[in-house]
Amino acid sequence: MPGTINDKEVIEKVISGKPRVAVIGASSKPDRASNVVAGFLASRGFEIVPVNPKESQILGRTCYPSLEDVPGLVDVADVFRKPEDIGPIVDAAIRKQVSVLWLQLGVINEAEARRAADAGLDVVMDHCIKREMEKIETGASVQENEHPKP
Repeated sequence: MPGTINDKEVIEKVISGKPRVAVIGASSKPDRASNVVAGFLASRGFEIVPVNPKESQILGRTCYPSLEDVPGLVDVADVFRKPEDIGPIVDAAIRKQVSVLWLQLGVINEAEARRAADAGLDVVMDHCIKREMEKIETGASVQENEHPKP
């Protein structure tokens, strides 16, 4: 069964469900968006698994070189990579049977999003999970693609 792309219910389910999130492209640099978002999610009770082949630990957690190296199940792959780098991540997410492929703000690759959805993954594209959480925490509704481009 095909997955969805930018479905509001999927966004709300991810945010309310406290899933296990692999942060692909995670950085140990505190000024990087991936570090800020991972720290925010961890502070809200999410299990964060950093993924970056150039790092060994981020935010006190073991960092894995690839999504497929992460032990156990991954519910959400939260991607902080260039749009042209998404293909191999989609391949890995499909093989790993990730439920949701979340492409952060500015990470737009329609073809790869469609390929992931056709393989059964729900896809959230060009949205920031932190911003979506903040909107829900403040009582605002989740809107499709309302963020300005970075």
